[in-house]
Amino acid sequence: MKKKIKAQLLFIIVIIITLNNLYGKEVPQWGIFEISFKGTSAGNPYTDVKLSAVFQYKDITIEPQGFYNGNGEYIIRFMPHTQGEWTYITKSNIKELNGKTGKFVCVSAQKGIHGPVSVRNTCDFGYADGTPFYPVGTTCYAWVWQGDDMVNKTLKSLKNTAFNKIRMCVFPKQYDVYIQNEPFCYPFEGSKEKGWDFTRFNPEYFKYFEDKIASLSGLGIEADVIVFHPYDGGKWGFDNMPREVNERYMHYLVARLAAYHNVWWSMANEWDMVRSKTTEDWDRLFRIIEENDPYHHLRSIHNGMKWYDVSKPYITHLSVQTTDFFHIQEWRNTFKKPVMIDECVYEGDIPNDWGNLTPEEMTSRFWQVYCRGGYCTHGETFMHPQNILWWAKGGVLYGKSPERIAFLYKIMKDRPAEGVYPLYNLWNKEMQLIKDKEYYLFYYGNAQQKSARLRLPKDVNFRVEVIDTWNMTITPADSVYSGSVEIKLPGTLWMAVRATKIK
Repeated sequence: MKKKIKAQLLFIIVIIITLNNLYGKEVPQWGIFEISFKGTSAGNPYTDVKLSAVFQYKDITIEPQGFYNGNGEYIIRFMPHTQGEWTYITKSNIKELNGKTGKFVCVSAQKGIHGPVSVRNTCDFGYADGTPFYPVGTTCYAWVWQGDDMVNKTLKSLKNTAFNKIRMCVFPKQYDVYIQNEPFCYPFEGSKEKGWDFTRFNPEYFKYFEDKIASLSGLGIEADVIVFHPYDGGKWGFDNMPREVNERYMHYLVARLAAYHNVWWSMANEWDMVRSKTTEDWDRLFRIIEENDPYHHLRSIHNGMKWYDVSKPYITHLSVQTTDFFHIQEWRNTFKKPVMIDECVYEGDIPNDWGNLTPEEMTSRFWQVYCRGGYCTHGETFMHPQNILWWAKGGVLYGKSPERIAFLYKIMKDRPAEGVYPLYNLWNKEMQLIKDKEYYLFYYGNAQQKSARLRLPKDVNFRVEVIDTWNMTITPADSVYSGSVEIKLPGTLWMAVRATKIK
């Protein structure tokens, strides 16, 4: 009897192994399929070894690059966008890594995963599954490199907000008294005292960074990855690396991160302040991303005083530092791309002029940007005895604007998904989002008017609501409206009015 049971168990195991070999591993749509190989560690695998794999589903082929992960391990990551059976074959200049084959089945996406974000309807964003994406961003430049306790505090804080995009640097950062600490490890082998070996990456550094991208994905947050920045001050020299090192770093970063569905590429923060690179250098680095990221994640570059030529085809959207929101409609019309105001100054109380907005003004700037057809990014810079500022290190949020930004986000999500555009009138500064004969959202900013005059279509009935953007209340008006109407307001600041077609 026991022999019979053992034989049956052995048969079942053989069947399981056979089925696994026949159908391959199951991977959710927009998840990560990872292949790992053991290979040579002789010489310099970072510079000597070329590795990629061709993945195929029917007539679709995608070829992501592989990378060396240290300790003789080589990895290729792939993000399947279509359900079904995929096959692959590796390509390498190293015999032991070349010609490896396999397959897996892409199944339905995990709950809450909508795929990568891309441009939608020219000036808006949407997920790969068609769900609209309304960015409400925040800024935590160096949060990844503040130690596990602080990182966990940051993630816990983010979980309780509406923020769905975060600007974050790959390289460590120093700035004034607010951020001077060292990361626990560095992106290259060597040391800042004895010099870096720019031909050898430190996989531990990148493993830690990409783990935080995965944590953000679990919270539904897009990682706006800042590839370069000028705030090094000669401390590490990562802002002043030779051309070939910059290019090798770009290849390595794309190979490691591109398979994460929630990655955006921000080529630089304040690109014009990175004095070691020319415009031609930036052009070339953009082309490396464009040619090597098989998933075509969003690509931008952030300005200081000077704008990069954002009309170039590899720029997917504008990432702007400004407090002049009047031109958002003009930029939409000129460049035919979404406009992200990624830096409009921060809520806080530090002496720097860019870091002491009132929460009322931070909230109002979000409303101004959204009602002009753009998207906005928050930051917080409150003085702290240990200089733990959210904008730099993350941790805990103290400001009053995040909950009000969440209120705005809900209003944005409630608008029609298609056909909404900002009113553009060169002769005034009206802030209106419109879908003709269906939806009208008016924001009055710091005006204290006691009524609002609306010009609605005469042949459509509308429900009208008065919105107090600071107190986060929505009060229905007491009638059905059409044509030219006047709606009573309380004569206080930061009011909005919404008119929605009665169906």
